[in-house]
Amino acid sequence: RNIMGNNALAFGLLTAAQRSGLDLYYGGYPITPASDILHYLAQYKNFGVKTFQAEDEIAGVVSAIGAAFAGDLAITATSGPGVALKSEALGLAVITELPLVLVNVQRGGPSTGLPTKTEQSDLNQAMYGRNGEAPMVVLAPATPADCFMMAYEACRIALKYMIPVILLSDGYIANGSEPWKIPDVNTLPEMETRILKKKEGFAPFNHGNPDLARPWALPGTPGMEHRIGGLEKWEETGHVSYDPENHQKMVELRQEKVDIIARDLAPAKPFGKESGDLLVIGWGGTHGALRSAVETAQNEGMAVSHLHLRYLNPLPRNLGEILVKFQKVMIAELNLGQLAAIIRAKFLVDAIGLNKIQGKPFTQTEVFNKITELVKGA
Repeated sequence: RNIMGNNALAFGLLTAAQRSGLDLYYGGYPITPASDILHYLAQYKNFGVKTFQAEDEIAGVVSAIGAAFAGDLAITATSGPGVALKSEALGLAVITELPLVLVNVQRGGPSTGLPTKTEQSDLNQAMYGRNGEAPMVVLAPATPADCFMMAYEACRIALKYMIPVILLSDGYIANGSEPWKIPDVNTLPEMETRILKKKEGFAPFNHGNPDLARPWALPGTPGMEHRIGGLEKWEETGHVSYDPENHQKMVELRQEKVDIIARDLAPAKPFGKESGDLLVIGWGGTHGALRSAVETAQNEGMAVSHLHLRYLNPLPRNLGEILVKFQKVMIAELNLGQLAAIIRAKFLVDAIGLNKIQGKPFTQTEVFNKITELVKGA
């Protein structure tokens, strides 16, 4: 069937809820181009979906955090200006280690910007846009149909690792459409939750497992009463702590919770040969133009490959090994070079940017011309 990105994303969230055995709670405020997600989910009350159109962005996200505390698969969605308003609450989700999925359907900014135009300028906001050291997992679908799988994946990671996740869609793929093969749900990855029912040995912030996931103790469970909130806390007990060494330990632990997720990700694999003159890297809704341009260049005999990143924090474990096999690396994105700056800093690669900030997607010709310039020196 043909499907639009926001519709596919809503189906991905709904499927994750069904597979996990949890009710889905959506709390949000209408904003272009994310409002359709609320509209789609509101049609599925018979599947245990609860939708709440809040009075503002802050109420939307804090209600979702409350739903996560209560044991629901908690979702909120917005665009860039809404993420700015939600940033304090996202820090609360980080420090309380609750499974929350925030969908950011990016649009042109800053401020109100270009509400109906596409852009990829919220990556830095997703990576760093909270006070303190507050790392979050960041994912990005590549196509309208891929919104289904990446929404499902965002929920899987949030539930398995007890961690908030940001899913960076964009206006181009949210409102774009493509043929979608309806998946066999039995082939989808298993959903694992940390809901704890036995009180023996219960400690609300016990991270004694390979995934560093704390137990999910639902309110009202006898013997599992515990303190939770935005103040720094002791590991295991969760009691308020101002101890300097404990604070450093907890900050480092919250970063490690993100980093270890890379072990759970499939190795990155370029489209084309694994070495050559140029590697074209992209993320999000630039996939179609980049892939078409690279295919054209390959057909003309150029040693060019394409790598499209869907996992942005953490990045794939083998990304550094891939980068060093190419003479040049070009990173194409609809911003001034946000992913390029991250990859330069992390891997010390002199990445070349192809940047466009016009509220429009790349064309295949624009990308192909840049590839030709870099490969042939034209």
